[in-house]
Amino acid sequence: MSDVKTTAAGDCYAKAMQIPATPLSQSVFVFALCAACVWIAGARLAYLADALSDRFRLAKSLVGLLVLSLATSLPEVATTLTAAVQQARDLVLNNLFGGIALQTAILAMADFWARGPITNYPRKANHALEATLLVLLLAVALVVTNLGETAVFAGVGLGSVCIAFVYGGAIWLLRRYDDSSDWVPVDLPDPDPLPFPAPTGLSQATNRSLIWQAIAACVAILVFGLLLVLFAERIADQSGLGAGFVGVTLLAAATSLPELTTSIAAVRIGAYTMAISNIFGSNLIMLVLVFPADVLFRTGPILQNTSRTVSLALAFGLVVTAIFLTGLIVRRKPKVGVFGLDSILVLLTFLGSLVAYYYAR
Repeated sequence: MSDVKTTAAGDCYAKAMQIPATPLSQSVFVFALCAACVWIAGARLAYLADALSDRFRLAKSLVGLLVLSLATSLPEVATTLTAAVQQARDLVLNNLFGGIALQTAILAMADFWARGPITNYPRKANHALEATLLVLLLAVALVVTNLGETAVFAGVGLGSVCIAFVYGGAIWLLRRYDDSSDWVPVDLPDPDPLPFPAPTGLSQATNRSLIWQAIAACVAILVFGLLLVLFAERIADQSGLGAGFVGVTLLAAATSLPELTTSIAAVRIGAYTMAISNIFGSNLIMLVLVFPADVLFRTGPILQNTSRTVSLALAFGLVVTAIFLTGLIVRRKPKVGVFGLDSILVLLTFLGSLVAYYYAR
């Protein structure tokens, strides 16, 4: 991933939020404080999403796909669109595509808190369909980045328009398929949640209170998530890590913290399908954001003349998604400790992607 990711976003947010300069020690303290706030807000949002899905009788997979994934992606959305306005192509594409394998690795880590491989729990084909459509979008993006934009309309490439249309069709298909029951797995694990209940006060709260609490949690994730991006960039620069691989890794970890905390919280209360849809939904959003970024990027099609890192990120995204798709279909898979074989392969692939990014930088 390009080192421009550690410069453009931080400067913009520092000016917009009027954040004064801080020494390294204060930057680390504020970063930790913001991380704690994002962690608390993300966990609370997972509990609220679970309560709202029960209250309004919505499938948890649908809530994870359309609500939780968008809320946890708010810092990424703001970072991406800001970078597009700044005409920072590398920052936009690395920010979008580079996080897909990382977020999928977060889902693999959820096996540690689940009772067995998390891909054993879904009782419907929704998640396999989500993964299949994600593979389709990743493949389309990979073709466009390698072929180049063959047609351009008002500075917007045909490829990004196609990605937006495919995303819209994918969401329509997933919503239509939500009530279907034509694919039923067997030999399922115990669906009861882990002995870690959600806050009991949520059951007595009114619908209006739950909704306002969810909105407040989303705002907290957005604000503190953007501050995480800013102070991660400052720490990378002030510590001398900004010019290297570790600085990029720190920033990537900061922007993925909302997905991490919501996924862990969802798994701990037994909302496994919501955790899976949260990650797959976030990855779908990362891809469709190419279209608005292309509209804001006025120096040509944003998917034109991309770096080798972009193609690598898309390819690794394909690999980890295909591994989990296989895990969703193959119910009886080997385990190593608490981890399923599919989760172990995803984590190894993610580590391999870091090595590949380092050599392709």
